[in-house]
Amino acid sequence: MGTNLDYCIILIYFVAILGFGMFFGKYARTTKQFFLGGQRFSWWLIGFSTIASLVGSYSFIKYSAVAYTHGLSSSMSYLNDWFIMPLFLLGWLPIIFFSRIISIPEYFEKRFNRGVRLVATVILLVYMIGYIGINIYTMGVALKAMLGWSLPVSCVVISIITSLYVTAGGQTSVIMTDLIQGILLLIAGLVLFIIGLFTIGGLAPFWNLLPPEHKLPFASFNSPASFNFVGVFWQDAIAGSIAFYFMNQGILMRFLSARSVNEARKSMVFVAFLMMPLTAIAVASAGWIGKVMVAQGTLPADTKAKDIFVIVANLLCSPGVFGLVMAALTAALMSTIDTLINAVSAVFVNDLWKPYFAPDREDKHYLNVARVSSIATGLVGLVLVPVFASFDSIYAAHGAFTAAITPAMVIAILLSFLWKGYTTPAAFWTLVGGTGITAISIFYPAMVAPFAHNTPPDDGYIYMRAFFGIVVSLIIGLMVSFFTKPRPEKEIAGLVVGTIQHGITGMKNGVAPNYARGKKIQGNYVEIPGDGVRVSSSSMEHLAAKPGDLVFVSDTRWWLGGLKASQAFLLPCHDGKEDTIELGKDLVYEASLVPHRQISIEKIL
Repeated sequence: MGTNLDYCIILIYFVAILGFGMFFGKYARTTKQFFLGGQRFSWWLIGFSTIASLVGSYSFIKYSAVAYTHGLSSSMSYLNDWFIMPLFLLGWLPIIFFSRIISIPEYFEKRFNRGVRLVATVILLVYMIGYIGINIYTMGVALKAMLGWSLPVSCVVISIITSLYVTAGGQTSVIMTDLIQGILLLIAGLVLFIIGLFTIGGLAPFWNLLPPEHKLPFASFNSPASFNFVGVFWQDAIAGSIAFYFMNQGILMRFLSARSVNEARKSMVFVAFLMMPLTAIAVASAGWIGKVMVAQGTLPADTKAKDIFVIVANLLCSPGVFGLVMAALTAALMSTIDTLINAVSAVFVNDLWKPYFAPDREDKHYLNVARVSSIATGLVGLVLVPVFASFDSIYAAHGAFTAAITPAMVIAILLSFLWKGYTTPAAFWTLVGGTGITAISIFYPAMVAPFAHNTPPDDGYIYMRAFFGIVVSLIIGLMVSFFTKPRPEKEIAGLVVGTIQHGITGMKNGVAPNYARGKKIQGNYVEIPGDGVRVSSSSMEHLAAKPGDLVFVSDTRWWLGGLKASQAFLLPCHDGKEDTIELGKDLVYEASLVPHRQISIEKIL
């Protein structure tokens, strides 16, 4: 499909995004910057780049296919995140932000012990590498239909390109490339919908020609087996969505890259309540338009659902525009894979290499290992492509995978930060027992039947396995906790709800949080040894700050989104001129500040 112009646009996009990502490698000078981007980015930059990571290449193919088969109910999966917002914004996010962890397994060691951390590491790596495999397979299917490439060639090309720029720049490259890719995929998806509406004659034909059952916001309660409300609810709304925000290392690292917890909260609200509804339209609209085109006779009635996105895009778009839409599909893939590659690298280095193979090494050593592991991760994802290719549909492959691997970890995370009485043995057996029993049910689907809400067993209960796994894991966690002793509250302060203030104090090296409202200051800076910040007493009053408070030091150009910035602690006031700002040389280097250019300082806590 497509013309030479389309192929040129896709090729130019590949080269441009690779060069763009590689360019930001200069901002990854430490492991903190490689994994968390230096914790310096603004909410809008985090929000747009998060959308790119949430929308995988499988999203356009998968949701267009579901929309073509089932109609508007295809949007269920994208509009079910709002009810978890209080738990995430007020509980989990501040806990992991203030505890200064890099990975989810690291949280489990602080909350429990190293054994629980190791089990969580294994499960998390399987989850993320599996996600990479799904995306590589989906993009291979799309490129095969579009360019005629073989599946292996398509997968290898995508893996290499994505791994290269992640290896160069880590989280900073991921955020900056995903900013561009997020905007591109949203524009392309919405433009495709608008062109489709004009082609079929407007909103009236669109609505009137959809079958009645396609106009419903929800699917049938428990049938068919391939797509039903209760299955999607337990597999996607509960296990899938909670896993994506609470467990998905790549997404959490994105929010942890924000310059403050308030900026991270803003970005999450922006994503859930504005960008996700737009995204639901962008990724599914080709399926809705395709169904109407079948009714009008433009497309044959035997058009396959799995091919509908590429077929509709090729039919609607003129040469060049089709290439742009396919570039957006590529953007969706690469923006999800780059996030996960960076996340797998973080877990591998932080939770396996550093504690077990090479402890107490210089930061540069771990940075080099992170880059090598990024390349290796992309290659490992290729191995899983044949597994996902064996499923009848991409939606089924994705649903089966998340339903089997996420329930135990989801329950362990929720109980860990919500319940002080959740014990170390309970966490261990929740992860091991819950995951193991859920895996056994794959081979013995009858185990799931009592939990299946009378859904047909045709698919082996792949969606309802999520509910089964959640119940089993919850029972294990509660029962073991009742018969074992929890850790003393002082040992888990800052790691459970109700103790977040302790986490803030710990992050500030024992200094109590300062919530007084101050104002920003701006000015020129001079370098001093170290990595702290010194200001005059009058500037300290203007900031409403005191020594030991955490501040955000940045270039005054807001549109950089925090690219040239860093967090730092205030040192005691200097005795020099009132408008003088003294910055440690290490801080200037880490923040990539430009000499002789004014900076801005804002108190965080």
